[in-house]
Amino acid sequence: MIDQLWLIPLGFAAGMLGSMIGLGGGIIVVPVLTFLGFPPTVAASNSLFAALSNAIASTVSYSKQKRIEFSLGLKLGLLSVPGTVLGALVSTDAAPEIFQFLFGFVLIASAAYIFLRRKIESKEKTLSKQMMIFAVGASFFAGIISSFFGIGGGIIFVPLMVVGMGMAMKRAAPTSQLILLFASLSGVIVHSVLGHPDFLQAGFLAIGSFIGGLIGARLSIDIKERYLQILVSVVILIAAGKLFFDSMVDNSNFFGF
Repeated sequence: MIDQLWLIPLGFAAGMLGSMIGLGGGIIVVPVLTFLGFPPTVAASNSLFAALSNAIASTVSYSKQKRIEFSLGLKLGLLSVPGTVLGALVSTDAAPEIFQFLFGFVLIASAAYIFLRRKIESKEKTLSKQMMIFAVGASFFAGIISSFFGIGGGIIFVPLMVVGMGMAMKRAAPTSQLILLFASLSGVIVHSVLGHPDFLQAGFLAIGSFIGGLIGARLSIDIKERYLQILVSVVILIAAGKLFFDSMVDNSNFFGF
């Protein structure tokens, strides 16, 4: 038990950063666990416990700041649930090298979002029927990604709300935490039924992530994000490169080498 305590500070760091940038802490937790040799399903399911804890803490803090669009968040969160169920089921049979390869692309997309976040502009828009249909599909897809990889769906939900729905960034990132609460909760339940997580490890991650989420939500009000965005983006890109390399080394025949 004592040798697992390092997961608490990992969860704390991931939770704090995840709350501040609106992506959830999975983009930090999953690469670390994967590099340390955790099987993909264990890494993803453990990370979802941290994501759930972080989403609860962040939602509580952001709701006190009145920065969450609850009606939209509830709708998109519920729409993501079927996708999370499918993502957990598919992850059961995912080969480690394929998981690493695909997750590398997810990390690149996350880094791009973090780096370009402040350049994403919102414009006042009237929600069309076509946009709502697109939002349904995007929520389902985000649920799959969230549960399969053990990360938040912020890389889909935040641009969707800002660009597609005209919501200000300062409300979109907090609202994404409410959405992730539903996505991570359903993912945690399905992964647990399938026997994927290590509950002791997941518990330690959740403890750290909850505290980090509370602090991150508070710091997001005043902190200048630019240097943080650059640092996190660089770290994520390095992690993506490592995942690509490992996936090719572990399964060179898959790539025809």
